[in-house]
Amino acid sequence: MIAFDEKAFYDRIGAINGWEFNSVRSVTEGAAWDYGAKVREWSKPTDVLLDIGTGGGETLLPLAQAVRLAIGIDRSPGMIETARRHAARSSVRHVRFACMDAEELAFPDGLFDAVICRHAPFAAGEAARVLTDGGVFITQQVSERDKWNVKEAFGRGQAYGEPNGTLMRRCAGQLKEAGFTEIHCDEYDAAEYLGGAEDLLFLLKHTPIIPSFGEIEGDAERFERFIAANGTERGIRTNSARFLIMARR
Repeated sequence: MIAFDEKAFYDRIGAINGWEFNSVRSVTEGAAWDYGAKVREWSKPTDVLLDIGTGGGETLLPLAQAVRLAIGIDRSPGMIETARRHAARSSVRHVRFACMDAEELAFPDGLFDAVICRHAPFAAGEAARVLTDGGVFITQQVSERDKWNVKEAFGRGQAYGEPNGTLMRRCAGQLKEAGFTEIHCDEYDAAEYLGGAEDLLFLLKHTPIIPSFGEIEGDAERFERFIAANGTERGIRTNSARFLIMARR
């Protein structure tokens, strides 16, 4: 098994396109919420908002219009370079990006009214420290069973073999220990249909669903067998599993 260098992977993808997946054709059925709508529901026009693990800024830029100031951070310089390019091409002006580690936020105590984090690691204590009293924290993360049939086909994958719900319970426990209250958890496991083989190939090359995809002998054959076994009239069948936690400081 080839060791997976997560940081190098994120730096490489960040320099290419951030987390921009608009080219991927997919339809998800049964998603219980929309992440952007949840953030808007819990935030106010006067808020200063921090986005941890902002990637290429694709999620933050539309949300920035709903708050007074939005700041996106990411540990990958490549991601931040891409986010700044995206911001420069947009009409959003009250947004800033910085390269920073989530475990050591270079911000004063109580600066933010809202802290959000989508599909990225966070440190509950640091999130609590930079939030105002009564501030909100919202995170959406990928559940263990996401793309389950893909992982089974390859015999490996992100969080492969871990019981579903482990990460959600761990995150909720860390938030409670950090002093958060009103902790609300939700999750869904929705059907997802990818447009074709090229869409799945893009995902496997640009996300850590299958670590070291293409670098291990037999991956090409596993990919072809998966396409043959899961092709339907609607597209290539898989699943999208997510959990959401909303908490107050």
